This record gives sequence, structure tokens and C-alpha cells, in this order.
Amino acid sequence: MSIIQIILIAIFVYLGSIGSIVGNTIGWYTLGRPLVAALVVGVILGDIQTAMVVGIPLQIMYMGNVTPGGAVAWDLSYATYIGVAAAIVFGQGMDATGAIGLAVVFAGIGGLVGQVMWNLSYALNLPLNRVAAKYAEAGDTRKMIVPNVFMGQAIGFLCRFVPAVLVLTSMTAASGQADFATLIPGWVTTALSIFGGMMASLGMGIILSFLLKKKYHIVIFLAGFILVTYFGLSTMAVAVVAIITAVLYYVAASSLADRKGA
Repeated sequence: MSIIQIILIAIFVYLGSIGSIVGNTIGWYTLGRPLVAALVVGVILGDIQTAMVVGIPLQIMYMGNVTPGGAVAWDLSYATYIGVAAAIVFGQGMDATGAIGLAVVFAGIGGLVGQVMWNLSYALNLPLNRVAAKYAEAGDTRKMIVPNVFMGQAIGFLCRFVPAVLVLTSMTAASGQADFATLIPGWVTTALSIFGGMMASLGMGIILSFLLKKKYHIVIFLAGFILVTYFGLSTMAVAVVAIITAVLYYVAASSLADRKGA
């Protein structure tokens, strides 16, 4: 990665955080989502295909991640931007499952760093509340923007941008020494491939546990699986079939309800 690419990715690590200057809607809930973050990294590093291959499983894996009461157990922004960048930088020569496993490993490292930086930024922001309170007591509301906006954003930027630059720079330095893929033992590559496939399957299983509310819903899922696997239909074609089936089911159920009411 060039220094410009490192800086751009690190900036997005900050923008994708909670309370960044672009707000939670554009930041945490958009730029901080794994699939969006993967696309951003792919555009910056010029490898959108690999980015999306590893971004989709990461999106599925972390889809259930929540922040109750502001408690961040895992920093999605750090995890995804670092994980996808690592998959592109180090994953040359690996298959898709190997790249996914590599992304998961580095996403864990990035998520842990992000969690530490999140707690640090919280601690550094505590004194700002006292400064803002003094301005409020004095009735000088105009100066409250200094601790609440400028200083708060400065702390958030430094706690995310600087560590991200250091991590990405270290990755670049490691990749420049030799072909990373050749340095990894065969059993590690195999383990990463298996682990990547398992995590993607686990994420899909978690989603299905939320979607399949009744036992017969599994039949609908299997029908879509068969259409894709054995009949070779694209996901768009299956989606169209699903819409037609849903409309027919709704019309039939409504007609049956009207007959019963009559």
C-alpha cells in the first residue's frame, strides 16, 4: 500500500466510527458497515473483487453486532477496514476461503485495537464535559462548541486515524519483505480456509435462526437453495420467483379469508 492509500483507509476508519464528524447515520451505520467498508477499501486498493469476496462474509458474521448502552464489544469499523486490507495485501495466491480466513484473523486484530481506542477516547472525553459545564454555567453557550465539537472530534480522530495508520503501515512493511503467501505454512493456509468457511456458515446460520420463525419456512429456504445449486439460477432469478410465489400466496390466502368471512 502507498502512503496515500494508507491515509485514505485510516480516514475512513475514523469516519466509520460512532460520533464521527459525518454523524452516526452516514458514519457508523453506513461507512462502518462491513460491506460498505469492503467496497471502500476495494476502490482505494484497486481490487474490488477480492474486497467484496471477503466483505460479504464479514457483513454476515457481524450483522448481529450491537452496542447496548454505548458498550462496544467489537469495533466494526476497525475490524473490517483492517481485515479487508489485509486480505488484499497478503491474500495474493490464496483462494476465496483462504482470503476470508485471513480477513477474519486480521479483522479480529483490528477489532481489538478499535475496542481499546474506543475506551481510550471515552476516557479522554470525560474532562471535556467539565469544560462544557463551566461554559454552560457562565451562560457562554457559543464557546461550548469548542469542547463538544472541535476537541471531541480531535480526540476521536487521533484515537482512530493514528493507530490505523500504524497498523496499516506495519502490514505494508511486512508485505514488502517477501511474498506473504509463501511464508505461511501449508497447514496454516488450510486452517484459514476451513476457518473462513466455518465463520461464513456460522454467520448464515445466525441469520437463518432469525428468519426461520416457523418449521415450514425451512422448506422455502431449501427450495431457493435447490434453484441456485441444482438448476443454476442466479440470485436475481430466484428473487423474482420468490416475489411471484409471495404474490400468489397472498392472493390465495386473501381469497380463502374472504370465503371464510362470508
